[in-house]
Amino acid sequence: MTTSTARVPTAHASKYLQQLCKHWQHNLSVEFTPEAGTITFPREGRSGSWPSDGVARLAAEVDALVVTIEASGPEHAEVLEGVVQRHLDRFAFREAPLPFDWRPA
Repeated sequence: MTTSTARVPTAHASKYLQQLCKHWQHNLSVEFTPEAGTITFPREGRSGSWPSDGVARLAAEVDALVVTIEASGPEHAEVLEGVVQRHLDRFAFREAPLPFDWRPA
């Protein structure tokens, strides 16, 4: 299991968390509140194959969105980091690109 975390500074953490979770809830297993979310990326899913498998955990803080990726290996973690980052940048287009500083856990 490979885990990485990024603390992304933004005043809109809860908004972006909810947008991202709502975006993927139609195709993936998603649970969320305004403060926290979990998105599960299966290798095979309802909408076909994902390039990687793993879980994205999101936590909204007052001044940042904390994103944690748990994946089956380093290459899968890197793919999911990119997928989550690109989608968040789309929702945060006024602030994009958001500064992601991925760190191993």
